[in-house]
Amino acid sequence: MTQPLLHTYPDGRMDTKNASLYLGVSVKTMATWRTTGQGPRFVKPTGNRIFYFQNDLDAWINRSGRCSSTTEAYFKKNQMNTEKDN
Repeated sequence: MTQPLLHTYPDGRMDTKNASLYLGVSVKTMATWRTTGQGPRFVKPTGNRIFYFQNDLDAWINRSGRCSSTTEAYFKKNQMNTEKDN
């Protein structure tokens, strides 16, 4: 599987389309995150153009937290056992 090429400006900015490719989500998800305040930091210098800095995207990913598959499996197993007991 080939990875899509990202266009990043020399200062690290990318538009919404490229930021969505970078994060692996849709452009619509990016728009929803902007309106709800859930997503990464963005800038809107003039007009309707919206940009994301790669450093901000990386920081947002790191703040969102990570889980190992072992941790996820542990919580899923405990959740299933709790549901069976009820």
